[in-house]
Amino acid sequence: MSAPPETLHRIRIEPQGWEFSSPPGQRLLLAALQAGYRLPHSCRNGTCRACMTRLLEGRIDYQVEWPGLLREEKEEGWILPCVACARSDLRLDAPQAVALQSEASPGTLAPSPSPAPVDKSVHSLPIDAPSD
Repeated sequence: MSAPPETLHRIRIEPQGWEFSSPPGQRLLLAALQAGYRLPHSCRNGTCRACMTRLLEGRIDYQVEWPGLLREEKEEGWILPCVACARSDLRLDAPQAVALQSEASPGTLAPSPSPAPVDKSVHSLPIDAPSD
């Protein structure tokens, strides 16, 4: 006997209306990238919050014990797709998502837009030079 086929969950990105499938246990960010959609992201481990997205419908599980969300944010429906896996079909509110596939020639990847420059001043503290 062969194993039953794995159930795929349908993921819909709003407001664009794009859809893709994700197997259970696959992180939403990676499933989206494999399907040709880029969601905002940075760290991929649930701490930076760059991928923070509102879950409009469905259920998710996290692959980390406590992702970088406040209890109130979770109650308002915010999730971190970089560490979240679908437990059902989902609808995500991700207006900043980008389709990587060219509409003109299906099946080919369009050049990725250059990422916005990172303001490193918020990530580091100035160090005063020692005075002599």
